[in-house]
Amino acid sequence: MGELVPKPLVGLNREELTQLAQDTGQRPFRGSQLFEAVYRQRVLSLEQISTLARDFRDQLTTSGFSVGWPRIERSFVSVDGTIRYLIGFADGQSVETVWMPEGDGADAGNGSEAGEEPNSIGRRWDRATVCLSSQVGCAVDCQFCLTALLGVKRNLTAGEIVGQVCAVLNEHGVFPPRDRVNLVFMGMGEPFLNYDNFIKAVRLLVEGVGIPESHMAVSTAGIVPRIYDLGKEAIRPRLAISLNASNDALRSQLMPINRKWNLEKLIAAARDFPLRAREHLLFEYVLLADVNDSVENAREVVELIRGLRAKVNLIALNPGPGISFRTPEEARVLEFQKILMAAGVTTFIRRPRGRDIFAACGQLKRTLEVGAP
Repeated sequence: MGELVPKPLVGLNREELTQLAQDTGQRPFRGSQLFEAVYRQRVLSLEQISTLARDFRDQLTTSGFSVGWPRIERSFVSVDGTIRYLIGFADGQSVETVWMPEGDGADAGNGSEAGEEPNSIGRRWDRATVCLSSQVGCAVDCQFCLTALLGVKRNLTAGEIVGQVCAVLNEHGVFPPRDRVNLVFMGMGEPFLNYDNFIKAVRLLVEGVGIPESHMAVSTAGIVPRIYDLGKEAIRPRLAISLNASNDALRSQLMPINRKWNLEKLIAAARDFPLRAREHLLFEYVLLADVNDSVENAREVVELIRGLRAKVNLIALNPGPGISFRTPEEARVLEFQKILMAAGVTTFIRRPRGRDIFAACGQLKRTLEVGAP
């Protein structure tokens, strides 16, 4: 007789858990108890759900159900306090998830050298950001991104997306909304190519884990139909668009997705996006030395986004093996920012986090390679 295929509870919403309870002869309120235990209390096993009758817990276990959290397989600590986690799933696949503490004491050492296992539960911080993945690998093939070299292996389920967050929160003893946590769907993969699982995970993270949607942002390389879909969602993160080029010829060279949805279509979707009060679009622009970082490029960006309620994040390329582009000089980055600011565009230069452990933007890949540090 074959083994039961594991059936995780994480990833099921309140309605699905209620249906599960009813299917096993329980009253509907048991579904809400399961929902509270899995997402708000983040129990590690069915045995810990003391609000459930013993026979119901035994019935779930016998039927092959478990809470189903992913496991942290490896972790790497940066000199700036960032931690890069390798998160493993039941089928042997894995992704990388990044924890970035901020505030008083966030950058202070805790006795670990970069690359050692962290002991960060006692670290002082005011808030933290978790950068999470939506796919194993990525299909978008941006030419300056290490993750693109993997290709795409599969989509993550909603439970695996939520599980990444909760595995990291459990590691640090963090419980929103008491503790301030921001989420950015900017790790491995293109969230909008896994839209249904991504948006279900968002709802679970808001309604279950307790992280407000205003503390979330999602980045897309420009899957235009899904930008329109996101604008219709009742619960949604803030939208960030990876721009990375100022004209179609350059963007198609750097981001092949532009051949399907060009800048005209992308900017039209951005203009149609229904922004909430005090909300801005965010455009991300990775600067590549002598490729897309000229004065003329900056002026073209100004014209592209003119009239939009938007901010721009400039990211000097985070280098890595297999990437042929170079990081621009700081003066070049500052000049690009100056041109945008002079045109009235609020523009930030993103400070790289975890670059020494390959945890910075565009670097998530290393622990998936055989023999990688």
